[in-house]
Amino acid sequence: MPHTTKPKLIVLIGPTAVGKTRTSIQLAKTFDAEIISGDSMQIYKGMDIGTAKITEEEMEGIPHHLIDIKDPHESFSAAEFQQLVREKIAEIDSRGKMPMIVGGTGLYIQSVIFDYQFTDAPGDPEYRSRLEEKVEEKGIAPLFDHLQRVDPEAAKNIHPNNIRRVIRALEIFHCTGNTMTGYQQSQSDELLYDTALIGLTMDREKLYNRINMRVDLMIDEGLIKEVKTLFDLGVRDVQSVQAIGYKEIYEYLDGSISLDRAIENLKQNSRRYAKRQLTWFRNKMDVTWFDVTDESHQKIIKEISKFIAGKIELKSNK
Repeated sequence: MPHTTKPKLIVLIGPTAVGKTRTSIQLAKTFDAEIISGDSMQIYKGMDIGTAKITEEEMEGIPHHLIDIKDPHESFSAAEFQQLVREKIAEIDSRGKMPMIVGGTGLYIQSVIFDYQFTDAPGDPEYRSRLEEKVEEKGIAPLFDHLQRVDPEAAKNIHPNNIRRVIRALEIFHCTGNTMTGYQQSQSDELLYDTALIGLTMDREKLYNRINMRVDLMIDEGLIKEVKTLFDLGVRDVQSVQAIGYKEIYEYLDGSISLDRAIENLKQNSRRYAKRQLTWFRNKMDVTWFDVTDESHQKIIKEISKFIAGKIELKSNK
C-alpha cells in the first residue's frame, strides 16, 4: 500500500490546569518530538506566570517553539499562528523529528490542522473604517451589542475589548450576509496532517480545585509583580493584557477592585474558560479523550503512547 505524504503530527489538547505540560514532555521523549505551543498567550515575552509558561527546567531538554516571540504591545491573530505553526511543522518534520502541538486555544489549533481559510471572507475597508470611527466616538460597547444580536455565538467567543475581532465579525456579516460563526462552520474538515488528536480531561470538581490552587500558586510566585511591570510600562488596551490572569490584576492596579476580589475573579474566569475549552474541543474536533482523574500518570502515558503509535501507523499505511 502506498504511504501517505502527509507529515505526522501529534496534537495534545485539554483545559487549563489538566496536566498537559507534564504529559507532553513524557510523550515528546517517547516519540522523539519537538513541542509547538498551541497557546495564544504564551507567545508574549514577560508574561510567564499568568500564562503558566513552561520553564527551562520543566522542558527537560525538549525543544519548544512559538514561546516568547512577541512583545506584549503587539497583536497576534489565528491566521498568523496558522502560518507560523505550519512552517514549524514542516521544519521539524524535515529534520526527522515528530512535531507535537500542545495547548488549549481551540480556534488556533483547529486552523492549523484543518484546511482552514482565513483570507476567503471578503472585506470592506470603507465599512471597517466607519466602525473604527464609531469606536473612537462611542467606545466598543455599541458594536459589541450589535454583534450579540447578529451573531451571538461569535460574541460568546470574542472578548468585548478585542476591537479588531469584533469589527471583523461585523464586517464579514456586512459583506456576506453570513455570520462569522456560519463562515467558520463551513470550513473543510479534512485533516492536513497524519494526526493523532488526544485530549486530557478529568472530573470537573477536581479540575476546578486544581485551577484554584494554580491561581494561588501564581500569586505566591509573583503574578502581581509581573502584571505591575506591564502596567507600569504603559501596556494598555492591547490584546495581551486582556488575557485571564492579567485583566483581573489590571482592575486591581487601576483601583477598581480589591486584590481579594481580583483573585476571586481570576479563579472564576479560569474555571469558566476551562469549561469553554472543553465545550469547544468536544463540538469542533474529533478528539480521543483520556481521563486523568484517578489513573496513575505512567499508566496514562502508556495508554496514550499506544493510541498514538496505532493511530499514526494505521493512517500512514493506508
